[in-house]
Amino acid sequence: MNVCEKFLKYVKVETTSNEDSETCPSTKTQLNLAKILVEELTVLGLEDISLDENGYVMATLKANTDKKIPTIGFISHMDTSPDMSGKDVKPRIIENYDGEDITLNESLKIKLSTKEYPSLKNYKGKDLIVTDGTTLLGADDKAGIAEIIEAMEYFIKHPEIEHGNIKIAFTPDEEIGRGSNKFDVDKFNADFGYTVDGGEIGELEYENFNAANAWLTINGNNIHPGSAKNKMLSAMEIAFEFDGMLPPDQRPQYTEEYEGFYHLVRMSGNVEQVKMVYILRDHDKELYNNKKDYFTNVANYLNNKYGKDTVEVDLRDMYFNMKEKIEPVKHIIDTAIEAMKLADVEPKIIPIRGGTDGARLSYMGLPCPNLFTGGHNFHGKYEYACIQSMEKSVETIINIIKLYANK
Repeated sequence: MNVCEKFLKYVKVETTSNEDSETCPSTKTQLNLAKILVEELTVLGLEDISLDENGYVMATLKANTDKKIPTIGFISHMDTSPDMSGKDVKPRIIENYDGEDITLNESLKIKLSTKEYPSLKNYKGKDLIVTDGTTLLGADDKAGIAEIIEAMEYFIKHPEIEHGNIKIAFTPDEEIGRGSNKFDVDKFNADFGYTVDGGEIGELEYENFNAANAWLTINGNNIHPGSAKNKMLSAMEIAFEFDGMLPPDQRPQYTEEYEGFYHLVRMSGNVEQVKMVYILRDHDKELYNNKKDYFTNVANYLNNKYGKDTVEVDLRDMYFNMKEKIEPVKHIIDTAIEAMKLADVEPKIIPIRGGTDGARLSYMGLPCPNLFTGGHNFHGKYEYACIQSMEKSVETIINIIKLYANK
């Protein structure tokens, strides 16, 4: 199988993660893909293959030289986002794309529009993989898995090419922020790594958001509206008040590049009680801390106004900007840039407006920037991947390994 065939096989395995689950992996379906990958790695001839009780797959391509070469890791995640169904994915290849709108589903009148997604125009003449408009595709991050395995297969087929020890890992539950929770860095035993979990061709990322999640419980007092005067306290109205006190220009739809935001991702409830979930993000550590302080100050203000414990806040740090862990080993960025250029890929160094496993892993002692996969529009029905970009990702991984072997 080539990288495209591998990818098409993997996306047909449902691996949606579930943030409400307390198990690891959060869904048993992820283990179905994990077992397939273990079998493939075994057939390829990799060594030290393992699938642990938490759903983490690891393997080693052993060095074929006595030269002193750093041990490099490559990591992707198996789960897909719970934002949209990943069950019964029906991928379709559009060969020699004509640069026009793509009808994903005729009966449902779902189109991938060049007006809404102008980056499509960049792929005229290329081969694209799209959905049927009823699920996400799963390029995030099954494209990364396929690309890593394809690169390992290349070295197995070319034993004459020197390389050091190469470690690979496939993790569960990255999409719900737990991909690194039970990652055994000591067992992985790499000097540094790369997550293959980025987007369009050329992306190279080593800056990401500092991230916090906040769970709010707003407690009201429900009284029959006929006798509610001076007695009713509507949790819903307080919820609206809370959200309205957050800076309106610091919402995701109004921010870009290094600008942070407050984002209400879920809300449910009634007059008596409302549950809300927010995510807080910023690249700058000081601005990030200011956001957390402002958020809790709003809650304190409303508690002073309406009574103690009206607004209960559980605010937790999730991950931090990996930049400070990458800069001391900047050679891993320089090498990735050189590897892309050798593959005729123009590097695009951009900040991640989100996070990856690499952010947490970098703070766990495994510096881990992020490489492109060739996917676009992740987490939704308009997701697509370019086959030629996926092939360039494979070439970039191969070039990184070759460059370190020849330093």
